[in-house]
Amino acid sequence: MASSKKVFEVFVSKIPWTIASKDMREYFGQFGQVKKCLLPFDKETGFHRGFCWIGYTSEEGLHNALQKDQHMLEGATV
Repeated sequence: MASSKKVFEVFVSKIPWTIASKDMREYFGQFGQVKKCLLPFDKETGFHRGFCWIGYTSEEGLHNALQKDQHMLEGATV
């Protein structure tokens, strides 16, 4: 498998309902290039389910994100 096809993922939970996928990509993009952001939605409520997976193109991006003690989005620790 070519290294360019690898994705280094981190699971993020406790995401405020006001945060969108674009916000997640923007915030976690400061640590490295984000290849994917999967923020599942609840079909009944129309809101996201409060968790997502962020996939980085490199192990370095994942490592940088995990080095930070707390991640704050709109005043909430995720």
